[in-house]
Amino acid sequence: MALLAALLAACTTPKPIEGAGADAFSRVGRFALTVNEAGGQQNAVQGGFSWSDDGRRYVLDLTNPLGSTEARVEGRPGAATLTKADGTRYVADNPDGLAAEVLGSSVPVSGLRDWLRGKLAAQPQASDVSSDELGRPVAFEQGGWRARLSRYDALGPQLLVLERQEPGRRIMLRLVVNQSS
Repeated sequence: MALLAALLAACTTPKPIEGAGADAFSRVGRFALTVNEAGGQQNAVQGGFSWSDDGRRYVLDLTNPLGSTEARVEGRPGAATLTKADGTRYVADNPDGLAAEVLGSSVPVSGLRDWLRGKLAAQPQASDVSSDELGRPVAFEQGGWRARLSRYDALGPQLLVLERQEPGRRIMLRLVVNQSS
């Protein structure tokens, strides 16, 4: 968790994605990440996020509670990078591997790309899927994460609650979207 806090202590200037196509979207909001350890210890971090996606490449900026960008994750097929404000840069083949390397824990970055749009990711197979009256997913399990999506707008859910149980700890990630385009 200390590494996550350090990750969220950087500062970069957001860059919009150029040449966006029909699949382009963006979501801006707040996040809260809580990790409950088996021994009763709880670690939490919160802040803001900005997701810009052109359908092929995305940029995820994480900000502190005061709004300063702390870290940037950029992804495209076959590559993901994370840059902290101090210039430290991490590179991996995929965003989930990158998160595991940097944070020491699983964070569903690849799933978020679809989940923020109110869709199930293509892989791995989702299970226990519940949908609303419009056929949009509202609860499912995918990639070890139990997801609940609600408060849909035209682009997707405005509230995502993601939970994961790992040996010795439970992780909860809550995203509240307050802007989209």
